[in-house]
Amino acid sequence: MDDQELGFKAGDVIEVMDATNKEWWWGRILDGEGWFPASFVRLRVNQDEPMEDYPAKAEDGKEADTGSVSRRQGTAQTSKDQMRTNVINEIISTEKDYIKHLKDICEGYIKQCRKRADMFTEEQLKTIFGNIEEIYKCQKKFVKALEKKFNKDHPHLSELGSCFLEYQNDFQIYSEYCNNHPNACVELSKLAKVNKYVYFFEACRLLQKMIDISLDGFLLTPVQKICKYPLQLAELLKYTNPQHRDFKDVEAALNAMKNVARLINERKRRLENIDKIAQWQSSIEDWEGEDVLARSSELIHSGELTRISQPQAKSQQRMFFLFDHQLIYCKKDLLRRDILYYKGRINMDDMEIVDLEDGKDKDFNISVKNAFKLHCSSTDESHLFCAKKPEQKLRWLKAFENERKQVQLDQETGFSITEVQKKQAMLNANKQQSSGKPKAVNRPYYDFLMRQKHPTLPANLPQQQVFMLAEPKRKPSNFWQNISRLTPFRK
Repeated sequence: MDDQELGFKAGDVIEVMDATNKEWWWGRILDGEGWFPASFVRLRVNQDEPMEDYPAKAEDGKEADTGSVSRRQGTAQTSKDQMRTNVINEIISTEKDYIKHLKDICEGYIKQCRKRADMFTEEQLKTIFGNIEEIYKCQKKFVKALEKKFNKDHPHLSELGSCFLEYQNDFQIYSEYCNNHPNACVELSKLAKVNKYVYFFEACRLLQKMIDISLDGFLLTPVQKICKYPLQLAELLKYTNPQHRDFKDVEAALNAMKNVARLINERKRRLENIDKIAQWQSSIEDWEGEDVLARSSELIHSGELTRISQPQAKSQQRMFFLFDHQLIYCKKDLLRRDILYYKGRINMDDMEIVDLEDGKDKDFNISVKNAFKLHCSSTDESHLFCAKKPEQKLRWLKAFENERKQVQLDQETGFSITEVQKKQAMLNANKQQSSGKPKAVNRPYYDFLMRQKHPTLPANLPQQQVFMLAEPKRKPSNFWQNISRLTPFRK
């Protein structure tokens, strides 16, 4: 064992002298001091815990007296208060450093960039810096609130949990910044190829006396900061006694900041999905009306259903795609089943889901099985659907329930897609479509027809084309010519 390592055995009570390092602490047992692994010990929190868990031993192996035990218990408690003080000091100091960092970006970079209208447009600055100025204003208020709650005389008694709870909704502005950050990196990579921008950004850094890190490194800090809050609060909760006045607030703040981080990640995922939705729409033939992204941003469920329409109770097999706010249905191509044709949409905001029992439906006057209905009370509009299996019906009913929950959550959190993001997604999808990529997976007509039990062909195809589809053209055989060359006899 190293000379500076502290030897101890199970049951020893160690006085923690230095806990700045998370993995190794400096502690003292009686007359011995040294480093010991923090993961090998646990702090005594509750004074009412039975002493069997902490058998204090003297040097000769005999049990220590009651006074010694009390002193050691008091030491353990003091150590936990010291750990809480360390965590609180870290939260306060990192917030002050973060504020200076944001100030340097706003005053050192953005302010200087706005002076150079010949180099930067306002739209370009929005792409590079996002809403970091709004974040700066929010964080200044948050630091002031933390400083008011900080107890200088007894830091471990500070109550910071309420500050996080008060500003939890304000922290959601980080969502916009995190979603924009990849665009900022792309824009900066373009500018980095031009020397005048490289020299300009370096001059801004030197004038503001900032550390030697590139601009994209500075712009990553807000993304890292919002992810660090749950870790700091978890550490604070770890060293907060349940009897502490701040315990419940810290516990609630930890859950709140985890939820903020979850919402930010969810919004990022949703925004990444809009490109896929735009590509899906571009693959649909005969599209009519507004784009899907005009109202929706999430595909919740899809599958095949039988749609029964009035007044003739005509049944149609259709592919249905449930997005937030709308249900879109398409028809499969007769030959190439991977190609879809747009047939219509249903506004889900006005619809009520009605689960139907197997049997005769009064409105449509037909017998149904595994059926459900979409009904609009204001217009008395009804749509009847049948699934092939009961479990498919249950999945659709659950999907409709999730759709309403998603819409409500978006309203509560204020989630929306900007017009710029919608246009860009559709533009990218149309570029990909015009580049020659097929709308659906290619499949030879002949191979497809041979897989079908009862192939059907469109009536409007000319007879010659029908014959070519059913009987591919074959090359003339050279068999007899080859045989004649090999024969040893001639007439």
